[in-house]
Amino acid sequence: MKRYPLPKRFNAAMSEKAYENLRALNAKYHYGNNYLLTILLENLDAVTDADALEKVFADFKAEYGAPSGGMGGSGS
Repeated sequence: MKRYPLPKRFNAAMSEKAYENLRALNAKYHYGNNYLLTILLENLDAVTDADALEKVFADFKAEYGAPSGGMGGSGS
């Protein structure tokens, strides 16, 4: 079986709810976190409704504000 290459590595902090969802996906599909996030992000258009995604980001921005810039913001 061929192994899918994951050349980029980074640490990602996430909410408990997000991590719970990631663990549930891992239990169902038996992929590690890196693969699960890669699969989801590479196929984002196929697994989300564009309008719903826009609303989720708008709601998050309204509640928590926008990042100050850079890649992913500083989280502070």
